[in-house]
Amino acid sequence: MRNIKMTVEYDGARYLGWQRLGDSDKTVQGKIENILSNMTGEEIEIVGSGRTDAGTHAHGQVANFKTESVMTLEAMQEHLNRYLPRDIVVKEVLDVPERFHARYHAISKKYSYYIWNNTVPSAFERNRSFHVADELNYSLMHQASQKFVGRHDFLGFSSLKKSKKSTVRTIESIKIIEHGNLVQFAFVGEGFLYNQIRIIMGTILAIGAGRMQLEDIDAIFTSGIRAQAGETVPAHGLFLDEVYYEEV
Repeated sequence: MRNIKMTVEYDGARYLGWQRLGDSDKTVQGKIENILSNMTGEEIEIVGSGRTDAGTHAHGQVANFKTESVMTLEAMQEHLNRYLPRDIVVKEVLDVPERFHARYHAISKKYSYYIWNNTVPSAFERNRSFHVADELNYSLMHQASQKFVGRHDFLGFSSLKKSKKSTVRTIESIKIIEHGNLVQFAFVGEGFLYNQIRIIMGTILAIGAGRMQLEDIDAIFTSGIRAQAGETVPAHGLFLDEVYYEEV
């Protein structure tokens, strides 16, 4: 039995997210599994590094699957990219140790959120960034972003209800990179709660536009109340860039 690791790039605009939903063919996982099952003659189930929501994109989603197929890696990749829709591409296929697990062995992830900051929207970036017409204070947004770096209880910056599961997470870094009107907010962390990045982004943008204050972030960490934070910005500005792994 072989264990195959894939790195996948996709435009999530047409899909209900990564994770297969029952027998739905409108997920990225479902599309890939159907082709792998037909290719190998086996019932293939792939394990992703994590979910991405409807509309979210990926430059480097990672998944693995088990198979008894003797096909070469080159033949597998060529077959997948021939039959997958053009908005899903398998960038790399590798044989990995039997115990490798795309989700359990991930130690951190990099996500980027993109905004188009101009009074005029972009025809080309409309499905890959969030249009923000406000004039933004980038110095304040940098200060706001650094308040989220470190280990915190992010309950107030997630869509989760209070539960027995921990809402404490570590964000290693947040960088703001300007590409003209297209602005990238790059997050690296051990893992993220449901909607955590999108709510943090809504909060940072509200501070940049003057609708919230820097001190509000500390108050939300203390209260854990989601309603006090910024809006949940749209999913189409979010990309899963890379997944980092421990040695297996």
